[in-house]
Amino acid sequence: MTAKQSQMKQPESSTAVIPRTEVVKDTPAVERALNRSKIYLLISWSMLYPEDDEFLDYLQSGEFVEDGRLALESLRSALDGNGGERAKQKIAALLKHFDSIEKWIAAECINWQLSDLQGEHRRVFSNVITLDCPPYETLFGNDHVFAQSHVMGDIAGFYKAFGVELSRDIHERLDHLSVELEFMHFLAYKESYSRCHDGADKTQIVVDAQKKFVKNHIGRWVPLFCRMLARKADSGFFKLMADVTTDWMDFEVAFLGVNPQPYSETDYRPATFSAPEGQTYECGAQDQGNELSMLLNEVGAQTFLEKEEKKEESGPVGTA
Repeated sequence: MTAKQSQMKQPESSTAVIPRTEVVKDTPAVERALNRSKIYLLISWSMLYPEDDEFLDYLQSGEFVEDGRLALESLRSALDGNGGERAKQKIAALLKHFDSIEKWIAAECINWQLSDLQGEHRRVFSNVITLDCPPYETLFGNDHVFAQSHVMGDIAGFYKAFGVELSRDIHERLDHLSVELEFMHFLAYKESYSRCHDGADKTQIVVDAQKKFVKNHIGRWVPLFCRMLARKADSGFFKLMADVTTDWMDFEVAFLGVNPQPYSETDYRPATFSAPEGQTYECGAQDQGNELSMLLNEVGAQTFLEKEEKKEESGPVGTA
């Protein structure tokens, strides 16, 4: 994406020149992280309500499909066996999905106005929280507000550990699909930077965070959400993106080597979430007015992950 299309504030050090020796030393791993980061960004942006023409232009220009294909092809070339045969199969499936998106754009979207894309988003997601396919993690597997608060707190812990602040411009919850996927975009991007500039220990912190967030969060609820989204959308862009997201989550589970326990249809027991008194939740996104403000805090990340390890050693605690 162009700088205009992605207004995220990256750490100042990320603009530094990457030492050539480090790039050569670990190019496949850096490429894997960068391209995974790109796919997370594309999916995250696609699920947001379009406030202006920017995303529609991105679709109609062909750049959305082009960026997706390039990221997937580069990722496939750099896999080096990571994720095994399953990862390779999922990349092939994802490339076919982008072919379908390209056909949909040529046949239908090319003549759309912003109001058409906004109308399609409202049709699928409604103007209020729809129970047909709610893009909020805490509505899955948590039929009591206290359980929802616990999960919300765990998500907030991940964000805080890496110094991630959510935009104050657009009000949304911490557990929104786009916010969580953008957090994974950030972690994968951070991994690529860390492999070039930091030592193995700091890089492992970021890798472990990705594994934990997929295992304990998006790997659990997003697959069920995608099935619900596919049913609700039935056809069109969001049906296509449901298919993309489903196979992307399958790829990530294989690539990261994690074993999430995905929710089933019977685990969908939505309850009304009430934010704790005095707290509001706002979303981060990729376009202007929705950016994540990323201020890295390595010590905080280390402390948080060490606490998580101690929890796992002492028994099943939290959302695992």
